[in-house]
Amino acid sequence: MKRRTVVTPKRRTGAIPSGLTETEQDLLSHLQNGYQLETDLLGGDPLLRRLKDSEVIRPLSATRDTVKALEERGLIAPAKGDDPLRVVWRLQKTVRRPGSGYRRVARAAAAP
Repeated sequence: MKRRTVVTPKRRTGAIPSGLTETEQDLLSHLQNGYQLETDLLGGDPLLRRLKDSEVIRPLSATRDTVKALEERGLIAPAKGDDPLRVVWRLQKTVRRPGSGYRRVARAAAAP
């Protein structure tokens, strides 16, 4: 008799960069699991809202500086939101590291 194995789909787990604080890692893992980060216009009062059912979580350890650090590292970016007094933050699809841009290589002119 053959055994049937049930394969459960894995959650999307992107690589969370090392060197982040526990609070930053927690925010990023929530963003990867269907939450969006919302702040006021100045970046304070962060909250996580689940898109599926609008459940709201207020992370106690997250502050304006936490959001600012994630933005400066290029991990999150502001997105359009419904409320003009709130900023919605989403994960960046591509992380661009400093100095990883394309370089133009000057070609030497062919000698006549």
